[in-house]
Amino acid sequence: AAAPPITMTRQALLFICLLSVGTVFGQVSYTIPEEMVKGSLVGNIVQDLGIQTKRLVSGKARIYTRDSDEYIELNRERGVLLVKERIDREALCRRTTPCALHFQIILENPMEFYSVTVKITDINDNKPVFEKSEMKFKISESAITGAKFVLERAVDLDVGMNNLKNYELKPTDNFALKLRNNADGNRNVEMVLQQPLDREKQEQISLVLTAVDGGEPQMSGTMLIVITVLDANDNAPVFTQPTYKATVHENSPKGTLVDIVSASDADHGSNGKITYSITNTLDNVRKVFEVNEENGDVNLIGNIDFEDSRNYQIHLLASDKGGLTDSCKLIVDVQDVNDNKPEIDIMSKSTVISEDAKLNTVVTMINIEDKDSGENGNVKCFISENVPFTLKTSTNNFYSLVTDSDLDREISSQYNITVTCSDEGVPSLSSSVTLTLQISDVNDNAPVFERSSYEAYIVENNTPGLSIFTVKARDDDWNQNARVSYILEDSSVNGVPVSSYVSVSADSGVIHAVRSFDYEQIKDFHFRVKAQDGGSPPLSSNVIVKVLIQDQNDNPPQVLYPVQTGGSLVAEMVPRSVDVGYLVTKVVAVDVDSGQNAWLSYKLQKATDRALFEVGLQNGEIRTILTDKDAVKQRLTVIVEDNGQPSRSATVIVNVAVADSFPEVLSEFTDFTQDKEYNDNLTFYLVLALAVVSFLFITCVVVIISVKIYRWRQSRVMYHSNLPVIPYYPPRYSDTLGTGTLQHVYNYEVCRTTDSRKSDCKFGGAGTQNVLIMDPSSTGTMQRIQSEKSILDEPDSPLEVRMPLLCFCQSSMLRYVSRSGQLLYSGGNGEGFCSGQHSTGFRFGFEKNQVR
Repeated sequence: AAAPPITMTRQALLFICLLSVGTVFGQVSYTIPEEMVKGSLVGNIVQDLGIQTKRLVSGKARIYTRDSDEYIELNRERGVLLVKERIDREALCRRTTPCALHFQIILENPMEFYSVTVKITDINDNKPVFEKSEMKFKISESAITGAKFVLERAVDLDVGMNNLKNYELKPTDNFALKLRNNADGNRNVEMVLQQPLDREKQEQISLVLTAVDGGEPQMSGTMLIVITVLDANDNAPVFTQPTYKATVHENSPKGTLVDIVSASDADHGSNGKITYSITNTLDNVRKVFEVNEENGDVNLIGNIDFEDSRNYQIHLLASDKGGLTDSCKLIVDVQDVNDNKPEIDIMSKSTVISEDAKLNTVVTMINIEDKDSGENGNVKCFISENVPFTLKTSTNNFYSLVTDSDLDREISSQYNITVTCSDEGVPSLSSSVTLTLQISDVNDNAPVFERSSYEAYIVENNTPGLSIFTVKARDDDWNQNARVSYILEDSSVNGVPVSSYVSVSADSGVIHAVRSFDYEQIKDFHFRVKAQDGGSPPLSSNVIVKVLIQDQNDNPPQVLYPVQTGGSLVAEMVPRSVDVGYLVTKVVAVDVDSGQNAWLSYKLQKATDRALFEVGLQNGEIRTILTDKDAVKQRLTVIVEDNGQPSRSATVIVNVAVADSFPEVLSEFTDFTQDKEYNDNLTFYLVLALAVVSFLFITCVVVIISVKIYRWRQSRVMYHSNLPVIPYYPPRYSDTLGTGTLQHVYNYEVCRTTDSRKSDCKFGGAGTQNVLIMDPSSTGTMQRIQSEKSILDEPDSPLEVRMPLLCFCQSSMLRYVSRSGQLLYSGGNGEGFCSGQHSTGFRFGFEKNQVR
């Protein structure tokens, strides 16, 4: 039946409290009637909770409920709760009152949740219903007045005022209706005999039992009662007690004996035989329990679960063969067993958290539920140790996982947090869930060099670009924050920017030399290298690098004394009467290198008389050995060597005069100077002559090789030419027989190249072989005289033409080189023109070793 219009009553109760974890919790309650159409307004959640609509949108507000069915939906844009699905209070809550929906509204960034309760009020949409449409009785005519007959109760799924209110029995000639209230609020319906029955008058009686509810409009249901009047059975069964109580543990096995009910009948025989039955309707009692019809044993035939139902009321009926009955009630209390683990439900969680997150930052929100009751349903949760997180209780069965110490990704980049929840039952049951949390990196670590300072060594005279050293820095951060770049800091060395000395590779930290170093100019220098990461903002650190230049033996010794002059002669004078070991002079030299490269040793390389003098190896002192020599002039050549590898040296000439007077020394060294000049000039001419001879020899070798290659190439070109011979004779030609301007026989050698612009003729002297004779008596023929071998079979042989002519050569294919009037031919195609003093002339041509 359609429900009457009911004014919706909405009650909003809001409780706002600040939690220790920083989330806001609120509670609001609404009341709506059942059977509202889809999309109906439940309540304005924005107004009742005092939050803004844009907060619902930005926080991605959503409804969280543990049940799979969602009857209420949230409209974020309007901030209201709407009916999502039709709500049937009877299907949702059955007989439970009040009936309510409980759910939470979850918001993120920051995490918040609100509890919402929607109470569902009943409307009169269900009429009273009897399980059977007809009920039959067999009553003996001897039944006494006041005999009671239990009738089936009607069931109305509605509650409150809409529930079953009254019964009516018609007609009322023999029977009256009696209602008896029970302690549980239900009423037993009994039909009481008011007038004795007379089977002879009326063997069958039909009555109508009507059940009426208290709703508006009022609804009712009917059942037909058919009574068959029997002969005498005047005693009805009677239970030993009207109410029985029993206890059974949940999860008890099937067949478990719950209780035994018993009834007695004073009649004998078939009228005294009692049959037991269960009269419960519209519930699951008959699927869970059964009664033995003969002995009244109540047994368990189904699964019993404390979480589904905590008690059962079993209505039992005792009937005899005469149709007399009695009823009783068996109340079965179900005892809870700890058979349910705590259920852990993740309401909202973060999978990544920054390592600079503040203390008490909410990471995950958890809801715990244990369906058991009492101590079996008391749950405590804890997390694994040695993690920088803690679990805090916000409200009953709600927990928040928050940070309780600083995070450091470099120590641990990931946490596997196990949340374990245990109840207080015996034995205790527990559940656990593992949460994986990644720690995102923050650029909080500067690059660190492997050393506090570096020293690098490089040998002088290095090649520019040479790798000197590598600096390395490590950054404990991750990804871009750990990418290290190396930068050479600005500084100067002796007033010059350090970047002109060295460079640093930004990626590898390799230090390269920009220039070649000279130990004698700079021995060491230092600079700073900065290591900078790629974070934002970037972090950096510095290190000092000291570069030490190592010496090379690249400088020969330099003689300071005696001074070598080009124009004047300097001599040391030694008296003839000096003793052995007399210090004549001392050679003084220095080496600008350092270390063993600057250790000098002195040796006597050449001397006029080695028996007279010696040179100190370490000090360069020249001392006398013998003094009985007559020679006045002594020329000593001292070589000074350093100790490098390879060693370098310098020589110095020391002139010594052994004499007692200066005039004697002067006269001797005058000649010595002339000899010295003569020797110097002789040496110069010898070197010059050797250089000239070497140059001429090399030039000749190059020329000979070039000529050979050239001739070989020309012979190859001539061999491959295949043009026909086409004679050509100029008109009115006559031979002057030597009477013309050219009174001699000339050789014409023709040379050619493939470049026409380089063609030329060479004119040579008189020859005796391979002569072409031009016959003066002939006007159109040319006589040819050959020797043993064809002229053109020899590419290198000259072509001789006897004629007093002046010849010119022109060709696009031949090269003619003029050399003393000789025409040299090297093959190929071409032609020439010759003319004399009388303006007569002829043309001649060359074509593949042929003359025309």
